[in-house]
Amino acid sequence: MQTTFPRLLMQHAQQRPAAPAMREKEYGIWQTHSWADMAAITGQIAGGLHLAGLKRGEHMVIIGANRPRLYATMLAAQALGAIPVALYQDAVAAECIFPINNAEVRFAVVEDQEQVDKMLEIRSSCPALATIVFDDPRGLRHYEESGLGSLEQLMETGRAFIQQNSQWLAGEINQGHAEDVAAMFFTSGTTGTPKGVVHTYNSMVNRAQAGADFDKLSAQEEVLAYLPPAWIGQNIFSYAQWLTCGYVVNCPESAATVMIDLKEIGPTYYFAPPRVFESLLTTVMIRMEDAGRIKRGMFNYFLDVAKKVGPALMDKKSVGMLDALLYNLGNVLIYGPLRNTLGFSRVRVAYTAGEAIGPDLFTFYRSIGINLKQLYGSTETAVFVCLQPDNQARADTVGVPINGVEIKLAENGEILVKSPGLFKEYYKNQEATAEVLSADGWYHTSDAGFIDTHGHLKIIDRVKDVGRIKGGVNNGAMFAPKYVENKLKFFAFIKEVVAYGDGREKVCVMINIDFDAVGNWAERRNLTYAGYTDLAQKPEVYTLIQECIEKVNADLSVDSLLAGSQVSRFLILHKELDADDGELTRTNKVRRGFIAEKYQPLVDALYAGRKEQFIETVVKFEDGRSGSVSATLKMGDSAILAPVKAAA
Repeated sequence: MQTTFPRLLMQHAQQRPAAPAMREKEYGIWQTHSWADMAAITGQIAGGLHLAGLKRGEHMVIIGANRPRLYATMLAAQALGAIPVALYQDAVAAECIFPINNAEVRFAVVEDQEQVDKMLEIRSSCPALATIVFDDPRGLRHYEESGLGSLEQLMETGRAFIQQNSQWLAGEINQGHAEDVAAMFFTSGTTGTPKGVVHTYNSMVNRAQAGADFDKLSAQEEVLAYLPPAWIGQNIFSYAQWLTCGYVVNCPESAATVMIDLKEIGPTYYFAPPRVFESLLTTVMIRMEDAGRIKRGMFNYFLDVAKKVGPALMDKKSVGMLDALLYNLGNVLIYGPLRNTLGFSRVRVAYTAGEAIGPDLFTFYRSIGINLKQLYGSTETAVFVCLQPDNQARADTVGVPINGVEIKLAENGEILVKSPGLFKEYYKNQEATAEVLSADGWYHTSDAGFIDTHGHLKIIDRVKDVGRIKGGVNNGAMFAPKYVENKLKFFAFIKEVVAYGDGREKVCVMINIDFDAVGNWAERRNLTYAGYTDLAQKPEVYTLIQECIEKVNADLSVDSLLAGSQVSRFLILHKELDADDGELTRTNKVRRGFIAEKYQPLVDALYAGRKEQFIETVVKFEDGRSGSVSATLKMGDSAILAPVKAAA
């Protein structure tokens, strides 16, 4: 489809002006914006930005949560031929300096006072940043900074300009071409300085349409947009596909109301990283622990029935009459109410991506009738590379290459991709571009994997992370840290895991407990605690986590490739890993190398066989202040099982 996002907006506005395009929840009430409304708002913002001096080809930063007027701002910038660059709204001010300077940004449109304060804080470090426009005026009444103004004022000037120049906007939009740069997304910087990933309209629209065709998406879909717009996954699902398909995007009131809003909207098309699905399940399990004995027993019984036959039914396979009858009864008593509690009553297609999901977690959702599938892609591929067909969703694959995609494997097992959705370049970084994008158009993903006999892609881990155990009884055994981490994270009590073992004689892990889940578990056992650090170091909690680890070790022992990856020793960290402390990326991926350096004494203590180790850690608070957390951490040992041959 040779088009641009502003053209798609205008097509919807002309063909179905009164149809709902976006909804926004304000003060507990859903407000609907039609396609005609969105086109009008976009035109007003475009007029205001034009008068303010935004030029074709320059970058404009947008920071905020999903809001109709911020989406319209992206469209307005694109209508003028400018390039929107969304940054993470939860990033600290210093993290915004490099993207703004790298892209030579003069204009920033932000959501509220928090984001304005960030821009003002770094303004002296960003000499080009001249204009800051805010959407929400609360708290900004007495700000008198130069170049600071409201989006409402910008729209007023734009509205007057559009009224006097009725054909101007159409002329601007018509200057845009499918080959033009549509947007730039900065990578999370897991391995170093963030890189600006440049995408054209061709790449983004092509992949949005390919994904829509694969799952037969239509204008009737309902989507909840609650993840950061700076993440390309959210951008594709609630922006590129929104404009391609013409469905309705719903913006929650706040992060705190997402679960309520999810149930009210009942999306038909849903996307979330594994962490969200883990959190939802943890919430359910905590509530069931507090339920009465009869209700809890019924829940567990029918959950066993669902695990037995649910996935087969989702794949349209036949099951025995008794099993089918029990499943239908369970659907009335347990699965249906549970889907409603989760907000998934109307979900037709649900996807997870960003990192591997635990097989048990994946099976749970499919077993209760939710069509959860996995996809494979990245920022550089405009997300859609592999998708799972409805009747071929499996926990250990990420699907089949979809229309337009070619995949081949390098000699070291690295996955190479050729697709119409490939990025154009890394902005101002031709050396990095050449490292991952070959002259003949193959993108080096840095992921290790293979195509199975059914044509599905299997991901093992990052190429650089797949290692070998050296020394000890498992010398030479494969070590895939992400695989181990994900298996442990299925347990409701474990929130985050960092595994080490490459080049060492055994595998050791550092764990973050889930404070809510473990806190609830502790309270039911009359186990008192003073906070996260105190709870994490309780002997009873160490026993609980050890049991989880040993269950994973039992699973690994029957895997011929990964039996050597069983966890020998562990510790529970005294603080939660945090993006503000540099331990996670803004997409909540573990920065394993950084953590190894930061907690070197703990890693050394694990491998030295010590029983405990003192650690003091500098942390950043939400208000920008720094402090420290210290504790003497215990080291735990877990049983290693002899490798066994899996049952045929």
